[in-house]
Amino acid sequence: MTDATDDLPCAEPEFVGPSLWRQRDFMLLWGGQTVSEMGSAVTEIALPLVAVVALQASTFEVGLLTAAATAAFAVIALPAGALVDRRSKRSVMIVCNVLRLLIIGSVPVAAAFGDLTMTQLYVVAATAGVCTVFFDVSYQSYVPSLIRAEQRMDANGKLGTTQAFALLGGPGLGGGLVAVFGAAAAMTADAVSYLVSVVSISGIRAREEPPAVRQTGETLRGRIAEGLRFVFGHEVLRWIVACTATANLFGGMGSALATIFLVRELHVRPGLLGLVMAGAAVGGVAGGACAGRLARRIGSARVIWVSMLVFSAPQVVAATARPGWGVLLFPLGWGIEYFAGMVYNIAQLSYRQSVTPPELMGRMNAAVRWVVWGTLPLGGVLGGVLGTQIGVRPTLWLAFTGSWAAGWFVFLSPLRRMRDVPAPAAATHA
Repeated sequence: MTDATDDLPCAEPEFVGPSLWRQRDFMLLWGGQTVSEMGSAVTEIALPLVAVVALQASTFEVGLLTAAATAAFAVIALPAGALVDRRSKRSVMIVCNVLRLLIIGSVPVAAAFGDLTMTQLYVVAATAGVCTVFFDVSYQSYVPSLIRAEQRMDANGKLGTTQAFALLGGPGLGGGLVAVFGAAAAMTADAVSYLVSVVSISGIRAREEPPAVRQTGETLRGRIAEGLRFVFGHEVLRWIVACTATANLFGGMGSALATIFLVRELHVRPGLLGLVMAGAAVGGVAGGACAGRLARRIGSARVIWVSMLVFSAPQVVAATARPGWGVLLFPLGWGIEYFAGMVYNIAQLSYRQSVTPPELMGRMNAAVRWVVWGTLPLGGVLGGVLGTQIGVRPTLWLAFTGSWAAGWFVFLSPLRRMRDVPAPAAATHA
């Protein structure tokens, strides 16, 4: 498909209805989340650096720390979805961010008193992960209630670009804060970012539709099962879940070893680590900005498998990075992975929101997150084990190759015969 903007780079997708830039409630949500994502990106680089530099953690311990941060998705994502569908999603998000402010803020406080330990880091990573589960399930389910159905790709593109921008600016900011104040103190920025998000979300005027009335005899287990049946009984969603879970498994392996690879094998100084990793996020920003454009030209459904098998193929060059100028191959490979992953995530999320009835939105998101984020801690542990047994670089080769190969799941699904995402699903029951 072509249009009058074919010669313009990554033009904004066109939609009917008022622009999201003029929708106050969406802008408040987006603005608060932008600050929060930036703070989280600082912690993403600062937390493993606290372990590696301040506490002299081993390769396995760093892998275990990465696993602890995502373990909650495997443990409580399913009941979280059932609970979120019965509560105000806005209120859940506010409570989660208040708790994360206190949890993350405990690290610089403990470091200031000289009491910081690996045990505390594990607890912080795990409990903050629990809050993240409830927040993310609520967040993805809340966004469709603020916008028109035809604006979903636009909204998801903006929110995805925010995540990528945080990865771009956050590590650089984090690296600078680490160099000046130390890794533990740098995490104060993340704690403050949650306060900003709480204020922004509290300012949203629109109110959600009340949750569906609980049916007589309905149990938590039954509601969880209903969400699982919907996801795994759907002819496309189950393949999207398989693809994303596999990509996250191998992505978790790579993430667990990235800091060690850069610091111990490529000899990147901690103060420059954020700058190197931020270079990779340029690809994510580009992917978020171009996702709508690519979806129109390739097809909003077809781009799901194209992004994984075509766009992400060159990501393996990251594993060939060497000290000196060869370090640049790492952000190049990761940039390609982030570009493809951002396009994929925006497209598949828009697909999921379109085919899911509103009353199942929370449980659908939770069921998907339970699987696809549940593989991340396993990837972190595997990365630590394999990095110790066969070496960091060979494990990174395996991680990047496996991440690309995950795209075959969606290629072999009915998506291969579809061009565009179907019309949004309507509610099926009260």
